Amino acid sequence: MLHYRSLDNINLGPSFLTIGSFDGVHIGHQAIIHELTGKAHAVGELAVVLTFYPHPAVVLGKRQAPLYLTSPEERAHIFGSLGVDFVITYPFTPETANLSYEGFLILVKNHIDFKHLIVGYDFALGKNRTGNVEALQTLGAQLKYTLDVLPPVHGDGGPVSSSQVRMSLLKGDVREVRRLLGRPFRINGKVIHGDGRGHTIGIPTANLSIWGEQALPAPGVYACLVEVQGRFWKAVTNIGYRPTFLDTPMDLQVETHLLDFDANLYGEVIALSFEDRLRAEIKFSGVNQLLEQINQDITTARNILTI
Repeated sequence: MLHYRSLDNINLGPSFLTIGSFDGVHIGHQAIIHELTGKAHAVGELAVVLTFYPHPAVVLGKRQAPLYLTSPEERAHIFGSLGVDFVITYPFTPETANLSYEGFLILVKNHIDFKHLIVGYDFALGKNRTGNVEALQTLGAQLKYTLDVLPPVHGDGGPVSSSQVRMSLLKGDVREVRRLLGRPFRINGKVIHGDGRGHTIGIPTANLSIWGEQALPAPGVYACLVEVQGRFWKAVTNIGYRPTFLDTPMDLQVETHLLDFDANLYGEVIALSFEDRLRAEIKFSGVNQLLEQINQDITTARNILTI
């Protein structure tokens, strides 16, 4: 898979194309991608995804907190694992927002000779979202592409959406998030120096620097699998404000204790996959009570996690 950040210097031959934000690449998105790759590769053509960053809703002022389920890099990596050949993360700017759907697709057509466009049932493109399915069908005759429109993938609460995933994440319901994504929710972070409290109480933790626009599960304690240099470790992860030690909340912290692990991780980029929520973050009366609870969390995580 090749990942580009613009259409500049791209000149692709006959292709199948899909367009969308695809934040999270949930099971509804995956249905589109499977259709794209299956049909493209069956006839020896390229499977191409054109996605956007920043999210159009952020640029248009419809989303106040630009928190993403996946970074552009992680999203492209997922597309590649699903068989996509080319990913273009197109910069969505106010100028982009003002383009008509015809103007945008003509621009894309000049760089990608897509013969087939595959979209979801609620897809719309261009200024004021005038490029709906009917409009795109009509434009296909002019630009010489066919249009396939896929039905929604339904969850318990209707069609699966990125908003639904985000709401479950904000509740800390990582099991539901896993069901909607078809995989555990995952974040990457660089291990940085913290205040060292974990070492002083015998529970060393890796403190993580997380991408500032990354959506996170609700504050609490989670059972995770942590990938370090291609190997996975069981872990207990805390997301929160450490109320036992701090009376005044500071910035949200992400720290993880890898079980049966004893090595220096400073400077390493590691990946956390959230498997289950153990409990909410609690203010304890003292260190001894905290340690007792952490040891219970570790026992629970050992029983939950499998590698």
